[in-house]
Amino acid sequence: MGILNTKSAPQPIGPYSQGVEIDGLLFLSGQIGLGPETGELAEGLVEQTHQVLRNIAAVLEAGGCTLSNVIKSTIYLKNMSDFAEFNKIYAEYFKENPPARTTIEVSSLPRNALVEVDIIAYK
Repeated sequence: MGILNTKSAPQPIGPYSQGVEIDGLLFLSGQIGLGPETGELAEGLVEQTHQVLRNIAAVLEAGGCTLSNVIKSTIYLKNMSDFAEFNKIYAEYFKENPPARTTIEVSSLPRNALVEVDIIAYK
């Protein structure tokens, strides 16, 4: 098992790794819209979503993968009324062969984020 860690994504805010790799599978911890340089949460759903997906791309790169290697994503939205707006942005990052996906509305996320995404990828 290998631990994935990069300074190009925010450092974990708890006792967990950015991701782990085992037998060609990469399991990425949930990412919220924190900037890797500042550790500050981006403003609003649009900016948080872009930052989340950039953070995910950075951790995937540390594991030798890209977004095209993603096979499953789980989306946690604080408000399901943001579903359509989130989908527009998500589609910019997963243009062809999007991964399997689950979207769940949650009552709260760390740092009062509006969106969190976790990923499974395959090398």
